Amino acid sequence: MARAQTRGPQLDRIVLTGLTDADGGDLRAGDSREAERFTGCDLSGRDLTGIGFQECELRGVSLSDSQLRGASVADCVAGELHAAVFSAPRSSWRGVSVEHSRLGSVELYEATLRSVQIDGSKLDFVNLRGATLTDVLLSNCIIEELDLGGATVQRLELRDCRIGTLDVTRATLKDVDLRSSDFSAVHGLEGLRGATIDDAQLSLLAPLLAAHLGIIVT
Repeated sequence: MARAQTRGPQLDRIVLTGLTDADGGDLRAGDSREAERFTGCDLSGRDLTGIGFQECELRGVSLSDSQLRGASVADCVAGELHAAVFSAPRSSWRGVSVEHSRLGSVELYEATLRSVQIDGSKLDFVNLRGATLTDVLLSNCIIEELDLGGATVQRLELRDCRIGTLDVTRATLKDVDLRSSDFSAVHGLEGLRGATIDDAQLSLLAPLLAAHLGIIVT
């Protein structure tokens, strides 16, 4: 019954055709790029503030310490991305698929994510504080810390993920499905309202819930 009540993310189908190969050498802050394919580009340390990508493909691109603040990414596919620090606060992501990527510190605070899927990736610290997430699927990912503090989240599924620490302090959740993923720690238990968990997860959370509510278990 609980599964039927929890609505999953609704993801847009992404179809890319007629892409033009580009080497990324001329990318600048504020650029608007459409229907281009970037393969094996090293964009590390570049100032790409406010850049826009629409109907683009990025494969094997290095973005370590690149500045993507306020970037807009729509109807794009990405794979094998690499970045020790991925800095894209206050950015916008719509209709985006990311797979098999390795990112360290991911700064997406106050960002907007709609119809986004991240699959088969390893992420260290994901900062989504104050972000707005709608129709997001994280699948087969390893994430050391997922910070949703103060975020507004609707239709998020964590499918077969391994999460070290989940922080939902002051988060607003609706239709958030955590059932097939593992967590080592959860911070901000009151922020779990609106999430769906399974019996095994409830057993693991029971001591934390008891301590949070001041219940003494003997």
